[in-house]
Amino acid sequence: MPKADKKPLKVLIAADTFGPDINGAAIFTERLAAGLILRGHEVHIVAPSPDRGKGVRRETFAGVEMTVHRLKSYRWYPHEWLRFTWPWTIRSKSRRILDLVKPDVVHFQSHIIIGRGMAIEAQKRGIRIIGTNHTMPENLIEHTMLPKFIQPWFIKMAWNAAAKTFARASAITTPTLKAAEYFEKALGITGVYPISCGLDISGYKPDWSDKDPRTLLFVGRLNAEKRIDVLIKAFAEVAQKHNVKLKIVGEGDQRKHLTELTKKLGVQERVEFTGYREDADIIKDYSEAFAFVMPSTAELQSIATMEAMASALPVIAANAMALPHLVHDDQNGYLFAPDNVEDLTEKMNKLIELPDKKLRDLREESLKIVKGHDIKTTLDTFEKLYRGEVPETK
Repeated sequence: MPKADKKPLKVLIAADTFGPDINGAAIFTERLAAGLILRGHEVHIVAPSPDRGKGVRRETFAGVEMTVHRLKSYRWYPHEWLRFTWPWTIRSKSRRILDLVKPDVVHFQSHIIIGRGMAIEAQKRGIRIIGTNHTMPENLIEHTMLPKFIQPWFIKMAWNAAAKTFARASAITTPTLKAAEYFEKALGITGVYPISCGLDISGYKPDWSDKDPRTLLFVGRLNAEKRIDVLIKAFAEVAQKHNVKLKIVGEGDQRKHLTELTKKLGVQERVEFTGYREDADIIKDYSEAFAFVMPSTAELQSIATMEAMASALPVIAANAMALPHLVHDDQNGYLFAPDNVEDLTEKMNKLIELPDKKLRDLREESLKIVKGHDIKTTLDTFEKLYRGEVPETK
């Protein structure tokens, strides 16, 4: 709960992706909203409708009922789930919602459409604005269907648009120091706060028993940027030497391609594609796994990697973007050269062949590192930013 001498805040969170979408930005927004509500604040979320409806709804996410202002939206068909509201209508919608809610602070999670409209209209009203970045234009390019020769122009224009929206914010945040440095360089700014997405560590259940066969686990969207094909190719090599399985949890537009790849490499009997899973089932998947592998080269944090660490799993991850902030080489797992099948194969073999003492050391170190990402610290930090205070960040 907020301190006795500080009144609860009315927070409006603007998001271009929110539950039932499954991605890092949506999950973070759900957990942030839920945590703020449990601390006694009034929270309103503005997000695209997942269906043809619109209006104010009471919805439950992260176990907490909350108020969601759903905007009429349309499916972006090059992407498997993304929906959007018409850009030329967002400012009038933002005006209506802001005048209705009268928030103390607007916190936008994306500068693309809803966040842009809310930032423009909130600035006119003198409302404090906080902006958080979860995306890079380079990661969105595959879903635009633009020809190659136009893509550099699109990326430049996207960064210019981001700069205009984030310039309206009193404070800018992103999940990790690496992501903050990347964002500052891209926008030519300084002072971006690295604030972890946070995790309720108490909700995960480490299982210290021996695993046989040993299951390597991946959790996340089955999209090209996740580089799951690299993982499957490396696993096929490891499977020739060890009694191992690979469990891939999640859905995405690459599933058919990845399934065909397992058949081509002759490991289809050892690779399980679970599809979408409920949170309780994913927690069980972590507990039953031997190790977690994250081959993605575009993680601004990786909530799935933190969840694996909270389950005391050693992690093998690509040495790219923010993953080295979570995976400390030879301490709680191993880093491999991005997109390098041979290096990933070597690291997986190395982990599987470790003596029990070293393996337990890696697992215990995962728990130590992830404690620095406790959701309580994240909520404390955002509360300070909302009130105009200067938080301490690592």
